[in-house]
Amino acid sequence: MTKWRCTICDHVYDPAEGDPAAGIPAGTPFEALPDDWACPDCGATKGDFVPA
Repeated sequence: MTKWRCTICDHVYDPAEGDPAAGIPAGTPFEALPDDWACPDCGATKGDFVPA
């Protein structure tokens, strides 16, 4: 699965890890994240992420 990088703060969303703090389980692809999901480090939207 592709990792995605925040263009604002360089946080990397790794689908293998998910985002447990936001209730996103491991194995969740970036495309399946809810539309209102935000970067856990800076609050950027999904639109601010690019493939890493």
